[in-house]
Amino acid sequence: MNLKKHIPNTITCLNLITGCISVYFAFSGNLVVASLLILLSATFDFFDGFSARLLGVHSEIGIDMDSLADVISFGFAPAAILFMFMDETMASLPPAVRNGVLGVLPFCAFIVPALSAVRLARFNHDETQRTEFKGLATPANALFLGYLHFSANQIMFLNNFWILLILMFSTSLLMLAPLPMFSLKFHHLRFKENEIRYIFLALSLILLIIFRLGAFPIIIITYIILSFSKFAMTKIHPAA
Repeated sequence: MNLKKHIPNTITCLNLITGCISVYFAFSGNLVVASLLILLSATFDFFDGFSARLLGVHSEIGIDMDSLADVISFGFAPAAILFMFMDETMASLPPAVRNGVLGVLPFCAFIVPALSAVRLARFNHDETQRTEFKGLATPANALFLGYLHFSANQIMFLNNFWILLILMFSTSLLMLAPLPMFSLKFHHLRFKENEIRYIFLALSLILLIIFRLGAFPIIIITYIILSFSKFAMTKIHPAA
């Protein structure tokens, strides 16, 4: 029995299990642990693909399993965290809003796993997304939405329910947008052709030092801006 072919799928299962536990902690009100588990899921998500390439054991089942795990870990889990955070911020709204029909608005957070599923299905059948992405990747959206409550400790306007609702719709729809976004996969370590990746990693390190866990939403915004800038420069200077 060839055990090595089961290693990537086992790591994928760890991604899925971690995502499920994150959902449990989110609905229990422990958003800190729930968010940290999303980061752990992202680590497993990296290593399942890495191990598959290293061992040369790619499989269609593995691709499907990866997407199914990602819907939970990077769709449902951040949605659960955001739902609880949005529900918490509703306390600052007038009682007429909280107790009326608008009181169901926090449930809009569960649009995230639905759109994540669409984005993942598209990715699986789009060969043009092997070197760069089209739209925001689901792990990036998960780190953005799942860590907003950390950022809100330092950026006070993020404690506003309406701001959270707008951000949720904006980044979730961006997953389906045709905007090209650079991948962090390095084909070589030379600075040339990897400029944007090195710039992004340097900025991310600085932001992590300054904002710590609250840096992740800012890092994702930085990633979106850099991707849009790269796309705009390509349109202006196609030869470049």
